[in-house]
Amino acid sequence: MDLRLLPSFLAVVEEQHFGRAAARLFLSPPAVTQHIRRLESELGTPLLHRNPVRPTAAGVRLAEHARTLLAAADAAVEDVHEAVRRERERERSRRPLRVGIMAHGSAEITPAAVNAYRRARPEVPVEVVQLDFTEHVTALVEDRVDLAFIRPMPDDDRLAGDVLLTEQRIVVVPESAQLADARTEGVRVADLADLPIFRVPDHTPTIFKDYLYFHNEAARRGQSMALFPQEVLTGVLTGLGAGSGLRSFARYYNWPGAVFVPVLDAPPESSHLAARADDPDPEVAVFRALTTTLARELAPRINAMPLP
Repeated sequence: MDLRLLPSFLAVVEEQHFGRAAARLFLSPPAVTQHIRRLESELGTPLLHRNPVRPTAAGVRLAEHARTLLAAADAAVEDVHEAVRRERERERSRRPLRVGIMAHGSAEITPAAVNAYRRARPEVPVEVVQLDFTEHVTALVEDRVDLAFIRPMPDDDRLAGDVLLTEQRIVVVPESAQLADARTEGVRVADLADLPIFRVPDHTPTIFKDYLYFHNEAARRGQSMALFPQEVLTGVLTGLGAGSGLRSFARYYNWPGAVFVPVLDAPPESSHLAARADDPDPEVAVFRALTTTLARELAPRINAMPLP
């Protein structure tokens, strides 16, 4: 039974007149007449006496059911609308999208991505979490962040990552160091044989240690520990050690007295946006899509910027 026919039937029963029923429903009298005929055809019996207009015995029964059916339909529509309202309220009050950033992330791509996401999804709060040099994997698998700007990308099936920016390697030394004289022409990995690069904790992913020490931890591991770039720079300026990083590090941490020297023959390294491989959150997918799109646009400009 087509429930859309029942309002016409009830209007005729209650008005006892086809014309008045049509006017009440803002329909034409022929349309109301057609609705009644369709109902009678579907049910196989007359529902109304025509002169005067009054319901038949079958019509009386149908009128009782029609009121119940239409009330149930109205309740169903209202219930669905209420569910939609509640879902929207939950979305507005959902936990923030938590974005972890190791050091300066992927240079200018990182703030551009966060700001683009905020413009695209203003109803979703964003929380920025600073990560230390050990948290490539743990911050994500322990559900402390939803996405992480890290370098380099660990080989871990629990994570999925997008390459954002591939850059030249640099080392940072105090301006009193002999290597500082090579700030313009650069150095080679062999020239770093005795460079005391800051230590990181033993639980740091091996891939980051290989990156940090140019695949020779035994020769270049210093005595002082650092977990954040600020600790590296403070230690460099106080003679406790040296640091290594990506070329954009020099722009973000251009402290007076620190000298950034390009390493000419070290393979370029990439920064990534990482997420949990099985994360079903659509907001994570939106953030990744926005970020990779921005990276394609910004990466060439970033790599063209000179060292300070």
